Formats: sequence, C-alpha cells, structure tokens
Amino acid sequence: MESCRNGKIRRWPLDTCFVAGREASSPKAGGDTSPRRLPLLVLGSVLLGGLCLVKALPAHGQQATDQADILTPADIAVLRSCANPAISPRGGHLLFTQLVPRDPFQEKDGPARSHLYLVTEGGVPQPVVIGEDSVSAPSFSPDGQYLYFLARRDGDEHTSLYRAPVSGGAITLAAEFENASISGYSIHPDGHRVALLAVAPPTAAEKELRQKGFDQEIFEEQWRPVQIWIAKLQDVPELSSRPIAARLPAAEPVGAGEPLPVTGSVSDVQWNHAGDRLLVVHAPTPSVDDSYMRKRILVVDATNGKVEAEVDHAAKLGKVAWSPDDAHVAFIAGRDLHDPREGRLMVVDAQRGGRPRELMPDYQAHVIDFAWQDDSTMVWVAAEGTLSRVGKVSLQGISHDVLPPNPDQGVVQAIDVQGDQAVVLMNSRRHPNEVFRLDLASGALSRLTDSNRWLLDRRFARQETIRWSATDGLELEGVLVYPLDYQEGERYPLIMLVHGGPESHESDGWLTSYSRPGQVGAARGFFVFYPNYRGSTGRGVEFSMMGQADAAGKEFSDLIDGIDHLVDRGLVDGERVGITGGSYGGYASAWGATFYSDRFAASVMFVGISDNISKVGTTDIPEEMFLVHHRKRLWDDWDYFVRSSPIRYVQRNRTPTLILHGKEDPRVHPSQSLELHRHLKTLGQAPVRLVFYEREGHGNRRAASRLDYHLRMLRWMERFLKEGADTAPPPDVDYRAELGLTDEATAQE
Repeated sequence: MESCRNGKIRRWPLDTCFVAGREASSPKAGGDTSPRRLPLLVLGSVLLGGLCLVKALPAHGQQATDQADILTPADIAVLRSCANPAISPRGGHLLFTQLVPRDPFQEKDGPARSHLYLVTEGGVPQPVVIGEDSVSAPSFSPDGQYLYFLARRDGDEHTSLYRAPVSGGAITLAAEFENASISGYSIHPDGHRVALLAVAPPTAAEKELRQKGFDQEIFEEQWRPVQIWIAKLQDVPELSSRPIAARLPAAEPVGAGEPLPVTGSVSDVQWNHAGDRLLVVHAPTPSVDDSYMRKRILVVDATNGKVEAEVDHAAKLGKVAWSPDDAHVAFIAGRDLHDPREGRLMVVDAQRGGRPRELMPDYQAHVIDFAWQDDSTMVWVAAEGTLSRVGKVSLQGISHDVLPPNPDQGVVQAIDVQGDQAVVLMNSRRHPNEVFRLDLASGALSRLTDSNRWLLDRRFARQETIRWSATDGLELEGVLVYPLDYQEGERYPLIMLVHGGPESHESDGWLTSYSRPGQVGAARGFFVFYPNYRGSTGRGVEFSMMGQADAAGKEFSDLIDGIDHLVDRGLVDGERVGITGGSYGGYASAWGATFYSDRFAASVMFVGISDNISKVGTTDIPEEMFLVHHRKRLWDDWDYFVRSSPIRYVQRNRTPTLILHGKEDPRVHPSQSLELHRHLKTLGQAPVRLVFYEREGHGNRRAASRLDYHLRMLRWMERFLKEGADTAPPPDVDYRAELGLTDEATAQE
C-alpha cells in the first residue's frame, strides 16, 4: 500500500513481517521503510493472518521466567483486539480494525491506536493504516473500490475523511472542514458525493472574542448541534502535496455553506440505495442524556432536508439500516421508554414511517447487531444469557438459527453480511475479539486473525457458566473462573467483579482486561466471579427491568446469594472475599464496603456511586436515571435515595477500600468518590485510599492510567485477601517489580 502526505509516496511492504532475531523490513511510526533490528525485548511474533506483528514488554526488562506460562499484567498491557469487521459490497474483500495499546514506557501516553487492515480474496490481512495514526468509522465505497475512514493524520488539527484504493495506492484526503471535525459520513451510491456529519465551525467573531478571554461557559445552553453537510468527492492526483477532494462548505445541493435543515443534533446518516433520500438519527440536543433517551429516526429528502417519514417509537436506539430495496428500515431499540437497553429488532415501512413492528417479540434475549441479507431477510446476533446466538429472521417474523449458543465456540459481538457470506467479530475463553468468516448456509466458521499468537504459550484456568437461586427463588447465572492450579477440596479467596449498567451482562468469553482480573487473577490463586444479577441484559426486557426503583435492593442481594452458593459448594473461603467493579459495579463495591461490610475483606471501587442524592444532581444522564433506573424523582421519595446510598452506612465499614476515579468523569462525578473517602477516612475503621486519574473520564483510556489501575487493583486484593494485612500497601507503585521486570534483563538490553 502507499500513503501520500506532504509530497511523499510511502510504499508499505505487505509481504514482510517482524521475526525475532532477524532483520525485517517494515514501516516505522513515521513511515520510514529502512530495515530495523528487533530489540532483545521481543518475546516472539504475533501472526495476523499472513502479517506478523511484534509483542514486546516495556523497555525496563523482560518478564520473569517463572511467569512465562501464565497471564500477567505485562501481557494485558500489550493485548490487542479486533473491531469493525465489514464485507465489501461485491464480496471478496473484508476490512477490520485492530486496537493496539501504547507502551507507556517508550511512547507518548494515550489511548490505544486503531489500525486499519484489508483482507483480500487470498485471505491475507494487509495493513492500510498503521504506525502512529489511528482510524475510526471505516467502510467500503458503494462499488467496493475504495476504503474510507476518519482520522487525524500528520498534524491534522481536526478529524477528516480519508480514502484508500482497495487495489493499492495513495491514501488521500477526501473531505475536511477547515475548523471542525467530521464525526460521521455516508458515501453516495454514485461514489461522487458524501453526506458528512459535523458541528458548524465557530464564526470569525466568536473566535476573536474567545481569543480576547471571553471564554465563559453557559452550562447546557451553548449546544452546537451536529448537522448534515453534502459535499462532492473528487478525484485527486496521486503526487499532490496536500490533495483535497472537498473543502466544506460545499456548493451543492443546498447552497454554499448551508447544512441540510434537519432539526436537532444528528448522530447517524445513511444514503438510501437509490441515492435520493437520507436515513437520519437525531436527538433534540447533543447531550449524552438525549443521545440515550431521545434519539428518533427520520427519512428526509436529500436535496432539501424535508422530512418524508418519521418513525413513531420512543425508546433507546441502536443500529439502523435501509433494506436493499429501500422499502423498509430496520433498527434495534428498546421496547418502550422504560426499557433499560436497546435489544428488540424492529422494522418499519420506509415510505410511511409510523409505528414499527417487533420481529421477535417473545425472544428472551437482547439483539446486539444485524445486517440485511436480502430485501426480506436479516441476519442478527443476540446476547443470550452468558452466550450468543446468530440467526435469520424474515419480515414476517419467521426466524431460524445459524449459530446456536456454544460455550466452546465463543461469543459473537458483531456481524456484516453479503449474500451467503458473513464476517463476524468473536471472542472466547482463550482470546479477545478476533475476525472470523461465517458461511450462513452451513454455519461453518473460519478464523482470519490471530492478534495475540503468544496466548498459545499461556496456561488458562477453567472457566464456566454457573447458576444459583436468589433468596426469592429467582434463577440467576454468571461466569466463574477457577484458580489456575485449582485443587479439589481446597477453599480459595474470591474476587467478585460486578458489571456496570446495570443494563449490561457478562458473557462466557474473554473476561480479562485492565479493570477485570479474569485469568490474571486466576493465575494468582483467586476464584474470579462475574455475576449477572437481576437488571442485567441477555435475558429479555422483563428481567432487565427487575432492579428498577429498587437500587441496591434485591439486585445487590443477588450478589450475596451468589457468594453463598460458592461457599456452600466448598470452593470459596467466605472470610476472604473481595468485590470490585466500575460505574454501577463501583456502586456495588461501595455498597459492599458499607452495607455489606461484614461480607467483604476488600473492596476496589471504580468510578462508582456513593450518594444517590448528589448523584442525580451532578450526572450528565439525569433523564436516564429517572426513566430506566430509579423511576422516581429526588423530591418524590427522599428516603429512597438516602436508603440506597452507601454513605448512609459508612459506620458499618470494616472493609479496606481502594477508590479510583477519573478527574473528568461527567457520568459519575468525582465528588462521589471524594465523599466516600472523606467519611471512611474520618471514621478510620479500615484502610482507605483515593486515587484520581488526570485527563480520564468514566473509565480509563490512557495506557499509563490503565496499567496503574490494573496493578493497584491486584495489589489491593492480594494484600487483604491473601496476606491478611491490616494496613494499606505503599501509595506508590513499583512498576518494574509489579511487572516482573529484572535488572539483568535491563542490563542485557
């Protein structure tokens, strides 16, 4: 492949790979193609189809030899995964992205990079965008001849639209705003026009005022909605120093500088196959709350923005898509405004709009993705319990299986379809998300990527779905990971990871990440338990609504019942149980450290809730909290909000509690953690520590803060569940020691 920037053509070799101990030709981050010798830190190569990649530890040394066959924090820090699988419109070619973590010891800190790959008919993934660049929203052109994606490349101030020929050649700029980022796009069927989503750039007068210091914020009144702009896509010369296919504002079809007059803020736009109408998803404002609770679907005239059809359905909204004949629009949504999660597959007439039909109303699961196979058939993916199912459904609602649930096969997360062929994203107990081909006629799977081949050298602990009964008789399920070298009859310490939402769930697939102990915890001698308490998804609408208006009630009692089940089976030492989780799982962790303090010997709370009174007054999702969580306002029942707040029970605390939070979290304000820490520290009845992460929000994105969190969480659990200590570990982390890096390896390097 080639890239064209600043007057240089850079050809990326597709037939070479990194091999330990040999020289190999490959582009450096800046595009240099000179040979490089691999550092001594390299553990081996990682095969991605026919492309080899390198897995290396931080430059401070090598992994200790006594940990060579177990999963460690150093492994999690470099773990790669795939996303965004798609098939070209004419079949034969696939694209996907691969998330590549940064090395915080050798690179500028930041989130994982998203690299773009193309799979040709020969089945060999080829790099399109790698190195320091990162892409989003990749897609094929309607004729399958080009790849399009959003990115900031080579010093771009804003996100722009780029294009790469499938046959190889220069990556060129396809469209950009001069002073704003593009957030979405749809290529016209003729390949010459594009519908772009962007916020209108600030005017010259607005910029001048800000430069003079008039930069005050008028809270929630200065919304800049995302609008639709139509631009031409032009051919660009390969050797241009900065080829520009379209600079907005464009001249057609609605006049220079004018977006389509669609009200509200747009989050998705799609041309129909005839190229005369647009499918539009919009909300009244760009607020997160409106994006959760008030998205609506429109069909508009592409020349003037006139609304031709409107879908009459108020609920959470997921994926939307035209049928191939433009006669219908299918989408995933909640059943009604109080449904906690989009998960019902619906269809509506594209000409008339109106009320949609639910295609599988009795299916007790949550549809998470779909794709049209032909004018009257969709292929869907659903989360069903701790597993997944792939099936087909007709417009008449007749459904049948393609891939039934199978714990030994993996968990499907996404799908794209062309004819009888599909590409799916799937993880398993032994690997994170990878790309597979799926034959829809036979159900045969073939794996295309292996992003972490070194996982073959790791030992994995036993993992299984378990079930137990709640106190009120409700059957519940979750996933249990055994200690790596489990001995029958011996009791072990337990780490319980409580998922967030609560409108989410745990699947019996890959369960290890920076915030999830999984196989790393198992390798250190812990049981790791992932319960799907009432209110979780994967079991239909009614089950997901069972925790509403009962925060910290039966939903958290389910957690205790699950622990009791494991203790009664003789697996877990009930005196050595820890609890952790993020967001709603952080709320559960705070509840475990206060209300249920007698049941937990350690708690690690991440971006969690401690005070429901202040939570509903500081969050960016107040309407979602009302409509699908509490079902009442603060002034409707003050006592309810007090009773369901962990700070109400701080005097019960005897549990060592580690609290971690991003300083820029808009969902759960950092003051939630500050409140709990202040009260527990004042009482002084158990060790407590508060860690704030700079430049992080509702969950950590940067490599350094992810690694720090992972190490602190594990260290806290080992300190109090295995060592039985009564004091907190030192506040600073010795990263080299925790990662098992040795002075000898550093000297060798």
